[in-house]
Amino acid sequence: MAALGVFAFGGRCGQSPVCSCQGNSVERKIYIPLNKTAPCVRLLNATHQIGCQSSISGDTGVIHVVEKEEDLNWVLADGPHPPYMILLDGNLFNRRVMLQLKGTSRVSGLAVAIAKPSPPQGFSPGLKCPNDGFGVYSKDYGPQFAHCNNTVWNPLGSGLSYEDFDFPIFLLEDANETQVIKQCYQDHNVPRDGSGPEYPLCAMQLFSHMHAVTSTVTCMRRSSLQSTFSINPEVIDLLSQYSIPLSACAFLTPPVHALQIDSHSFFWNIAPGAESAVSSFVTHLAAAEALHKASDVHLLQRNIMFTFFQGETFDYIGSSRMVYDMEKDKFPLRLDNIHSFVEMNQVALRNASVLWMHTDPVSRLNKSVEVQVRILLDILSNSSVGANVTLQEAGYSQPLPPSSFQRFLRARHIPGVVLTDHRTAFQNRYYQSMYDTPENIQMQYPEGLSPEETLEYVTDTAKSLAEVATVVARALYRLAGGANNTSAIQADPKTVSRMLYGFLIKMNNSWFQSIIKPDIKGILGDVPQHYVAVSSPVNTTYLVQYVLANLTGTVVNLTKEECLNPEKTPSSEKELYEYAWVQGSLEPNSTARVPYCVRSTVRLSKALSPAFELRQWGSTEYSTWTESRWKEIRARIFLVASKELEIITLVVGIAILIFSLLTTYFINAKADVLFSIPRDPGAVAY
Repeated sequence: MAALGVFAFGGRCGQSPVCSCQGNSVERKIYIPLNKTAPCVRLLNATHQIGCQSSISGDTGVIHVVEKEEDLNWVLADGPHPPYMILLDGNLFNRRVMLQLKGTSRVSGLAVAIAKPSPPQGFSPGLKCPNDGFGVYSKDYGPQFAHCNNTVWNPLGSGLSYEDFDFPIFLLEDANETQVIKQCYQDHNVPRDGSGPEYPLCAMQLFSHMHAVTSTVTCMRRSSLQSTFSINPEVIDLLSQYSIPLSACAFLTPPVHALQIDSHSFFWNIAPGAESAVSSFVTHLAAAEALHKASDVHLLQRNIMFTFFQGETFDYIGSSRMVYDMEKDKFPLRLDNIHSFVEMNQVALRNASVLWMHTDPVSRLNKSVEVQVRILLDILSNSSVGANVTLQEAGYSQPLPPSSFQRFLRARHIPGVVLTDHRTAFQNRYYQSMYDTPENIQMQYPEGLSPEETLEYVTDTAKSLAEVATVVARALYRLAGGANNTSAIQADPKTVSRMLYGFLIKMNNSWFQSIIKPDIKGILGDVPQHYVAVSSPVNTTYLVQYVLANLTGTVVNLTKEECLNPEKTPSSEKELYEYAWVQGSLEPNSTARVPYCVRSTVRLSKALSPAFELRQWGSTEYSTWTESRWKEIRARIFLVASKELEIITLVVGIAILIFSLLTTYFINAKADVLFSIPRDPGAVAY
């Protein structure tokens, strides 16, 4: 399908600035680029591929706006100009509609407009049983709980993210661009009196060709072979990141406090994760700060390891790697040394301030584990006295929800509790979706606030999460052997507010700017996303690392040179501490900052699935998720001419070409006649 008014020029522009400007000028007159889009990309695991892709040259179709299901009839049957590129209303982006479109050749692609407000019925493209098969429950361990037989955790899960589509699907993030497409459709494509519209028609072209196919096993085998012979570049990237463990220098049977910091949705790098990830790790950070401020924290009998796992959305990448490293003595802590395990998992949507305590009914059949679990539950319950949080047990008949703790239980019976805002099914109606936004956890700000005022404004959500953090911090204090009154241990709602604003609304804010290193300030984008991705570390990992260091570390009196090279300072204890030279806050009425050195015990630990280190690409024990590589991702709209006009243009062009060739041949053949030099009339021949 050709663009209306496109002409072909012989030769190649090369690097000529004049030629480049002319080409760009012509392109701008023909195409309208869509700059604020997010594609659906291809992911692969040991057995199959999921996601979307376009053909190698992009896919093109006539635009048809679908705002109600009846509009699909034109696309699927009645429309005379297939294939169609559908602009789909966000409320219709569901499994039923998508499977209709998947089974027809009349659809070349899809652009999805975000629904505002979020779909009231909920929307979750994830699985009903997240990470099924990679947790602790199986035919050999609690078979009655395997595959969510007892509890369907995500009943709204449609599994749409785990389907494979052979056409491109893009998300339109900008309402203005969506309106431009609709206006183009209204002007050119609206059916008149039941008949098809007249040419030219408004069309869309989507480019998202993926290099990888079939499965991780196939791609890793091909990439390994190609790398050996230096034939072609690799076609996939491993989903890998860094997890963040924090503890004091020596591990002495510590309680582990853990959670995940990544999220996911149908579209690449669109993962706000307000309830599924951010609410938990912000509460986790606030609890760490509250405990750090306790006056006798340095006298506790046990250290506490605060851990933030990356890649948990994709079959527990981070936690399975840490367990693997502990088993192989590649981590400072051994599994046998873990005293207990406390995990937070979705805590912002509590009903009547109730927080549910989930335990593993199978391991509790062991008497010694049962005793320790009962002590753990009692400590948590007692820590909530006087707080606006009520802790209740989920019960013996209830298995653990999807959680990092399950990966530790696969290796060893550890007494542990998972804290959530749900007893059975998730409260989160937008789990692993683009709608798991600040609005989903009721974050509300008064109108008219400046960015700085919004950063400092304490929302009701922040107050609620601070209460949870207070309870958790007090419980961890007891678990670590603290004996004093815990009433002074209190999480700061202002700190929680800052973190919620930074991780959900705007990363590039004054607080985040002040606590990171100058050389990584480029990570502070506007809209935060928490997709695990393949770049390492991602923005979320960096920011959680520096927020944690800021909240639990110590400002030390070192120069920049000493801070960047602590091994040169005799008393630095480099093997125990990490040092960071951070930007600091702006001086009053100035653009200059006051940098300083922070010493902390925050470190990064590799979160790459053991399957790739072991070269077991078909593993069913460890995650095998990979992401395809691609050359370009872009979208644009333009007008297309009718087939008849295209054929006429082609024929006329061929005719002109033939005429030009014949003319050139004739002129060349008669050149001696046409271009002969006439004789001088004054010349005399003898």
